[in-house]
Amino acid sequence: MASLKSLKIKIHSYKKTGTVTHAMQAVSAVKMRKAQERALSGRAYAATSLSILQRLSGTSDVKRHALLQTKTGPSTKLGINKTCFVIITSDKGLAGSLNSAVMRKVEAEIFRLNLNKGDVVVIAVGRRGGEYFASRGYDVKLKFENVADGVSEEEMRMVTDKVLEWHEDGEVSSCVVVYTNFISTFEQEPVIRQIVPINPEMFALMVARIRPAKGKYSPVPADEKVAAPGVYTIEPDADSVLRVLLPKLLNIAVFHAHIESKASEHSARMVAMKSATDKANEMAGTYTRTFNKVRQAAITREVSEITSGIEAMK
Repeated sequence: MASLKSLKIKIHSYKKTGTVTHAMQAVSAVKMRKAQERALSGRAYAATSLSILQRLSGTSDVKRHALLQTKTGPSTKLGINKTCFVIITSDKGLAGSLNSAVMRKVEAEIFRLNLNKGDVVVIAVGRRGGEYFASRGYDVKLKFENVADGVSEEEMRMVTDKVLEWHEDGEVSSCVVVYTNFISTFEQEPVIRQIVPINPEMFALMVARIRPAKGKYSPVPADEKVAAPGVYTIEPDADSVLRVLLPKLLNIAVFHAHIESKASEHSARMVAMKSATDKANEMAGTYTRTFNKVRQAAITREVSEITSGIEAMK
């Protein structure tokens, strides 16, 4: 049986832990609301932008564009047919399985594509993902911190520009972004999306996942959808417009993935801290009951000893 002193220490320790985790839960709740509002308010713009990209990708002008072509052949810098992974995680932990789920998703995709470590180039947005893959021998070319409000749109444009540069030079054949899609406060889903070369089906799926099931921005019913035209009239010319438009639309896709990941991070951390607070309070209550039982047993024993001594003196 544990001593009263050790039980008091444990009760005090669990109560202090519960106080800390409750404070962290409150902070995460405030950040979660801000991140959710940012993600939800940007969904309409992202969905519309990606819909434009989805429509354009079916036209004859865009089909001949370099961003729809898979680059193959030798490269002078990075190798042959390398795949770039843009991995979006958090800088901090205490968010349940949020980061580990993204890392498992990346490893599953590497296994599915039968890639060696030398065939993979990593751009890490967030310290957790960068450290994980760097420690396992992967080539982490770029790292960005993902704290506070996260990576800015300008920094995310650096990621997109670098990917497009590598693809144009033939240094990477494709690029995918791996992040956590925000579904609800209690549900987040790790997803992987191909952004280069442009895949119409992938962007159709991305739009479908961004739009809510109900409401103003819900998907258009199948019988009301307008078929994408085969040809657009583009002025002054297709190459000039697409050279500017396509990178911007791709950047919107990557930046919105980051916003979704940030909302998921704060939601997961709030839920994890709530669970930790509940568990700490539960353990404090359990040890308090044990403390009361031990103290009552000690009092009963002392009373019994006093009574026995009085009886012996008669």
